[in-house]
Amino acid sequence: MSEVKLAIDYDQYEEGVQMAELLEKLAASPEAAELTSLVIGDWGGSYENDSAPIVEKLVALKDRFPKLRKLFIGDMDYEECEVSWIMQSNIAPVLAAYPELRSLTIKGSSGLSLEPAVHAKLEELVIICGGLGKQVLASIRGGSLPKLNKLELYLGVDNYGFDGGLEDVLPLIEPGLFPELTYLGLKDSEIQDEIAIALADAPILDQLHTLDLSLGTLSDKGAEALLASEKVRKLKSLDLNYHFMSDDMMNRWKQSGVNVDINDQQDGDDEDYRYPSLTE
Repeated sequence: MSEVKLAIDYDQYEEGVQMAELLEKLAASPEAAELTSLVIGDWGGSYENDSAPIVEKLVALKDRFPKLRKLFIGDMDYEECEVSWIMQSNIAPVLAAYPELRSLTIKGSSGLSLEPAVHAKLEELVIICGGLGKQVLASIRGGSLPKLNKLELYLGVDNYGFDGGLEDVLPLIEPGLFPELTYLGLKDSEIQDEIAIALADAPILDQLHTLDLSLGTLSDKGAEALLASEKVRKLKSLDLNYHFMSDDMMNRWKQSGVNVDINDQQDGDDEDYRYPSLTE
């Protein structure tokens, strides 16, 4: 696999370098025809300049990257730009422009849209953020992604973009929506207990090999429902990493026979100070 990452550092940004220029240079290079994975990092002032020009340029250059199968837009650490500050845009035109794409990862949700969320061959969709808007959740639910086998969503908190509730999350697990889904991640959530309880005996678990409820505010309340579920016990992998479960609950998991990750226990004595792992 041929992978390239493009990013603009502070000095380049000050000199006026644009991500569109870097994409043009890449498209003109010999490696463009063989490129299978493209990672877009900091595009310079990502806290004030959104990704729309990048999306526009990727669409314009679609014929120059015929083998592109994997795309990551927004791969930057907190020193480059806090995740909640990353300015995104409507990424859906990329889906339309690259019909052979298999994997799309987006980091940052400010201004993010996926309308329409339609792709005949996309197998993996990952959105990393401190708060995912219900409009994006609705687009995923109302779109068409029949080949999706991995859906990983960081739901986050209301202060950083999560403006919905359980009623906005549950439509994503309706039977038949993603017939080939085997990995479901509804994670980094401030309503992780509610999600866990709702998922514990949901029909979608019958088709999954991995359920990822990590990085959120999961406590004994949600864990109790999961532990009691026969469907959960049949999973190949359960990820509860970063949680607020008690020592007693952790011991029960260790004795359960379930392949579960319960690392990174947090101090959860005060419910008012339970936060997901990734917010700002």
